[in-house]
Amino acid sequence: MKSRRLILKNGLALLALPFAAQAQQATKIPRIGYLTVSSASAQSARTGAFRQGLRELGYVEGKNIVIEWRFADLKFDRLPALVNELVQLKTDVIFAAGPSVTRAAKDATTTIPIVMGFDPDPVGNGFAASLARPGGNVTGLSTIAPELSGKQLELLKEIVPRLSRVAVFGKLGEPGNAQALREIELAAGVLKLQVQYLNIPDPRDFETAFREAGKKRAGAVLLLTSATQDRKQIADLAAKNRLPTVYWNSEFVEAGGLMYYGPSYIDLSRRAATYVDKILKGAKPADLPVEQPTKFEFIVNLKAAQQIGLKIPPNVLARADKVIE
Repeated sequence: MKSRRLILKNGLALLALPFAAQAQQATKIPRIGYLTVSSASAQSARTGAFRQGLRELGYVEGKNIVIEWRFADLKFDRLPALVNELVQLKTDVIFAAGPSVTRAAKDATTTIPIVMGFDPDPVGNGFAASLARPGGNVTGLSTIAPELSGKQLELLKEIVPRLSRVAVFGKLGEPGNAQALREIELAAGVLKLQVQYLNIPDPRDFETAFREAGKKRAGAVLLLTSATQDRKQIADLAAKNRLPTVYWNSEFVEAGGLMYYGPSYIDLSRRAATYVDKILKGAKPADLPVEQPTKFEFIVNLKAAQQIGLKIPPNVLARADKVIE
């Protein structure tokens, strides 16, 4: 009788094992990696929007989701080591805030899903086979938008009516800037503007570039997407050389730059949480289309305008989403 009870007890215990394993799996808390080349303080608005997006989908950090925050503090050479930490932690998804980060993550893993946050050209950069069907383990959000660079040139022409020559700064050979360069050529033709292209492979070349633009009598600068993160330095150089400049990132204007027109990076950060949610629920990055911006911002810094003796027309200010005074 005792042996029967023991056999029955052991049998029930064995039967319970799969259910216990399933219950443990069901309660496993997802672990998300968040990687950026920037600093925690500089990224606070974007990380806040990312958290908000997760909360809207039912994820609360520390309760039913863990976020591994990694900040390179503007040191690009730290990216491989930081992404390797996230790979070793076996994170379920890695959010990559920018092309340099996406490349580091893609080089480090082909199995962990990667959600890119702000890529100017995912196909050109080799992160996705197409926007509709990315393939591989990378999907997410692009900052690419039709006629964006053309609109930036139009705004420069509006605030500097006699503008005849514009200097374009950036890494001209980067695939991510190809569409912007095509749009600049088209818009410049319509607006009857001459364009001076200055390749800046290294952030240390900006001082020389601004000086060269001034020598060639450029009346304004359009800054393409670039790897530099020293926003205040570039804003200061634009002011020193008295060159109205439109930037690719709103944070340049917050740091003292003149003008930004482009996608809302806060909105993109919030929307990135949707990709995380879908992947955690079983979707494959290869099958999730890359989405483009739906919300745009126009920001003007009046302090920067005053520094260079520029008066922004009232009709331009009236269209701004934000005016820094």
